[in-house]
Amino acid sequence: MNAVVSIIMGSTSDLPVMEKAAKFLDEMEVPFEMNALSAHRTPNEVEEFAKGAKNRGIKVIIAGAGMAAALPGVIAASTTLPVIGVPINGMLDGLDAMLSIIQMPPGIPVATMGVNGAQNAAILAVEMMALSDDKLAEKLATYKNGLKEKIVKANKDLSEVKYKFKTN
Repeated sequence: MNAVVSIIMGSTSDLPVMEKAAKFLDEMEVPFEMNALSAHRTPNEVEEFAKGAKNRGIKVIIAGAGMAAALPGVIAASTTLPVIGVPINGMLDGLDAMLSIIQMPPGIPVATMGVNGAQNAAILAVEMMALSDDKLAEKLATYKNGLKEKIVKANKDLSEVKYKFKTN
């Protein structure tokens, strides 16, 4: 089994956020790898990783970073693969990280999730890959239908909650 998605984080302190991406990819049965690389502490390793990712079979990279949040952009600068950035709440409620990831120069795009949005990053990665993988598209459709069913059930449960002045 070879990884098709790479989850990269600036340090293992980001794992509580980034594991949400790992759990979703696991649920979708998408092979992934997970590594810690720092744009500031291991810049040569980050560049080597990014330049070699496509040859290793990676199709999408999910990169989480807090504070200066350079990691997603540095990776995007060295690969043609899609990079999804996950700003991690470290300081300023994650706004500093989000702005660092969003403000990429022309030609170096990074799709940016909301603060701590690792699960959505994994969902977007699966949506990208599902464009050319019918089996994965079916799993994704089942997942999305499950989201709908949760709300339908919640609404049914709410209809049974009684209050004196509740009209439905």
